[in-house]
Amino acid sequence: MADQRPLYERDPEAWQAHLAEGNAKQARKRVGADVLLRNERGDILLVDPAYKPDWDLPGGMAEANEAPQVAAERELHEELGLRRPAGRLLVVDWVAPHGPWDDSLMFVFDGGVLDDGPTPADEELRGCGFFPVDQARTLLRPYVWSRLRHALDAAGDGRPRYLTNGTGQESASRE
Repeated sequence: MADQRPLYERDPEAWQAHLAEGNAKQARKRVGADVLLRNERGDILLVDPAYKPDWDLPGGMAEANEAPQVAAERELHEELGLRRPAGRLLVVDWVAPHGPWDDSLMFVFDGGVLDDGPTPADEELRGCGFFPVDQARTLLRPYVWSRLRHALDAAGDGRPRYLTNGTGQESASRE
């Protein structure tokens, strides 16, 4: 009669190999983490990355096995020399595959209020500054603006938002 126990009890090494094989076949997601920082007037801190044409929120891509909140804090320190907690979650945005990129999960955390504007601490940035919300809208790509708008709403009412391609509506295509 064959041993009827589950594989994890019968053969722990085979079970571990099974799990490793399954893990290797699972989808991997790129993860980005940004931080919403404001000044006392409510202006938004934006950064001007040297590696792309548009302004953006401070933050960047997570490294392998790095938590999004940790990635946001690391990026704040690397880009702007700021050491501060990323704060509460405001937005999770699933971004569909586009161009050469696979899909990704983008997080926005509330970094609170800064008294003084930071200066770039990294050659990745051409500059940074606080901008009124209306001006920030003109500097950001439309889907980043939409993500920021939802982050501001979440900061105001305390309810995090789940987005798809920068919007609250289910959509498989990018705006």
